[in-house]
Amino acid sequence: MKFGVVGSFGSTAQVLEMAETAEAAGWDGFFTWDGISIGEVDTFDPWALLGALTQRTSRMVLGAMVFPLARRRPWKVAREAITVDHLSGGRLVLPVALGAANDDGGFARVSGEATTRRERAERLDETLEILEQAWTGETVSYRGKHYTAEDLVFRPRPVQQPRIPIWVVGVHPVERSLRRAARWDGIMPVAQGAGMEPTRPETVAAVRDWMAEHRESDTPFDIVVEGQLPDDDPDAARARLQALADAGATWWIESRWEGEAAQPAGLLEMIRRGPLRS
Repeated sequence: MKFGVVGSFGSTAQVLEMAETAEAAGWDGFFTWDGISIGEVDTFDPWALLGALTQRTSRMVLGAMVFPLARRRPWKVAREAITVDHLSGGRLVLPVALGAANDDGGFARVSGEATTRRERAERLDETLEILEQAWTGETVSYRGKHYTAEDLVFRPRPVQQPRIPIWVVGVHPVERSLRRAARWDGIMPVAQGAGMEPTRPETVAAVRDWMAEHRESDTPFDIVVEGQLPDDDPDAARARLQALADAGATWWIESRWEGEAAQPAGLLEMIRRGPLRS
């Protein structure tokens, strides 16, 4: 299992310090997040921040938890991703999702955003198709329900081939959601109706078995679990990680969003301790 961490809160200087500390402490990935506003909290553009992170790290995978692609123009994402992929020497991963219907980081507070779940799902699927074509370096012409493009060429090609890895949030046991994730390079599984509850090993195992049966490609495929481990009980934390790994999880992403543990000082202290490897 690999280990990543989200630099959820802090100034740009503090987030850069977190990333440098994470690399020195042995973490495998560092992630920011994508939103336009969440009120009084300092919020920064993920692509600009990722560009800076590529110059302050040399080894870790970089990304954002998560990119709500229904809120983004596909051709702009294609170019942003190519740029960060090259700046990092091929270390970018693209975790993606529909984006919440109510208030996804402030998107519900502005006009022109997709509102229904169906439209967000359609836009996500179309965007992923456009990205896959764009990253080939060949001419892209596309006509979908929501997006059209004619005779676009995106060069250079990404460093990573055949494409920049894409992880998709997938809801178990919703087959349409699972099939979307199966087309790409990884899944961030959630159980239907689980809300904010932690992802359980049983869900991970069920997703692992579903992918083994239904996924058409035999290329490597990640199962990525995001959550928060207890600081005061390392034995319980290790037991949880072991159960997830045994069930098939390939990544644990430590994500903290509330309380002192999510403040910059608490995040930096946790990052400095390094991941809880067995």
